[in-house]
Amino acid sequence: MSSKPKAKTKDRAPASKPKSKRSLRTLWLEILFFIALAVFGFSVVAQFLGGRSETVLHFPPQLVEATDVATPRLYEAASRRPVPEPNLSPTFMPSVQYWKDDILNWSADYGIDPNLAATVMQIESCGNPEAQSSVGATSLFQVMPFHFEEGENPFDPDTNAKRGMAYLLQGLELSDGHAGLALAGYNGGHGVISRNYEDWPRETQNYYRWGSGIYREASAGWDSSPTLAAWLAAGGRSLCHSAESQLGLSSESR
Repeated sequence: MSSKPKAKTKDRAPASKPKSKRSLRTLWLEILFFIALAVFGFSVVAQFLGGRSETVLHFPPQLVEATDVATPRLYEAASRRPVPEPNLSPTFMPSVQYWKDDILNWSADYGIDPNLAATVMQIESCGNPEAQSSVGATSLFQVMPFHFEEGENPFDPDTNAKRGMAYLLQGLELSDGHAGLALAGYNGGHGVISRNYEDWPRETQNYYRWGSGIYREASAGWDSSPTLAAWLAAGGRSLCHSAESQLGLSSESR
């Protein structure tokens, strides 16, 4: 009779062990699952928060396209730097300085930097209102005849400047404000703006180099222009002597 209770005890004891093993295994699986989920979630969040240095943020096109010159672009503060009053650089020759007040007025009428307008005058005529080329370009800005309307006097400074500034402004618009390309277009026609530099006529290439250098040094506030000095030495001095003589100025060398 004493053996029966022992048999019952053996029957009960093993019943509890499988239950404990299943609970422990389930617990570990749950822990591993949550660890994996946390790691995955952390990597996703890190990507969106800039955790990787190469991550680039892309803004919706409508936010970029909706901005204009009157509205600062996204995350950009308006500049608080004072805007200097338009002025003419002292680097230009005396025969160009002669027209300083007029250049400032003509440039203001067309929203053009006066130093860019003066650069064109410097290279085209050096300020000689009576200048005329062999192909018919006339006066201060060497404007071609077909730019004038019937009855206009191409040698009148205001009329000549009006047509010259209008053509220069068109070049700036076509070149998205690139002064060098606008200068090239002024010399070689607006068609060169969309062409490669190597395909430009040699005269236009030279015009681009001289004009870009003179304008860059003038607009940067330099007291003198090495590019202008090189242009004078390359043949521009005779043009300026003629201008100074026509305007009654004493001849000055640089």
